[in-house]
Amino acid sequence: MTDAVAVLVERLGGRVPKVAVVLGSGLGGLIDEVEDATTIPYSELPGFPQSGVTGHAGTLVAGRFGGTEVILLAGRSHYYEHGNAAAMRQALEALAGIGITTLILTNAAGSLDPEMSPGSVMLIEDHINFAGANPLIGESTDRRFIDMTGAYDPDLRAAIEKAAEATGTTLHKGVYMWFSGPSFETPAEIRMARVLGATAVGMSTVPEVILARFLGLRVAACSVITNLAAGMSAVELSHEETKEMAPLGGRRLAAVLRKMFEEGLP
Repeated sequence: MTDAVAVLVERLGGRVPKVAVVLGSGLGGLIDEVEDATTIPYSELPGFPQSGVTGHAGTLVAGRFGGTEVILLAGRSHYYEHGNAAAMRQALEALAGIGITTLILTNAAGSLDPEMSPGSVMLIEDHINFAGANPLIGESTDRRFIDMTGAYDPDLRAAIEKAAEATGTTLHKGVYMWFSGPSFETPAEIRMARVLGATAVGMSTVPEVILARFLGLRVAACSVITNLAAGMSAVELSHEETKEMAPLGGRRLAAVLRKMFEEGLP
């Protein structure tokens, strides 16, 4: 048992949640909706990352959301902060160690589809690892050769689609392309991404999906669209725009997740 697992087992006091949600930009408010909450700062969990991104709290919250026992991770570590694609490995290993079987990831992303405007929500069906980094580099066992064909669980995706329909939320679907960041993409890179089949671009999530599959977790992921990508509008891209627009799509995605948990995960 790792140190982080031991701390979680003690602090959770017998709770055995099976699902965890990583909250990206715009979703941090969900922690206020958790009932009977237990809050643990990442600083008290050995191996958990200390995020240096404004808007990411760095807090684990356990409790009931939508009637389901969940763990929410308010904050993640990004590759662009340190160049370590495996920065979330110990945190995800700890979650798996306490019995988490399902991981739902959320993020803020730029849209490559003019009809998918800021404030929209996109269900990720697949991804393109354009950053080229991989969190399993250095893993010595043959487990590193993980199959990514069905990385985004079809049953979870269907449950998210059903919840979106029930809440009247327009749910776009598409392919997420991971760029390393922290600089935003150039217009030429966005034109390339569209040719390669991407629907949205962002600077997170893909390493966590790879790690989660490595650990045997089921995965689903959604993007909150905060902007049209470079060259698609006259607006200059900035992190301030991301923080300003993320709560709009975040509220829509929160309603979908709440409904999905109320109905029960497949």
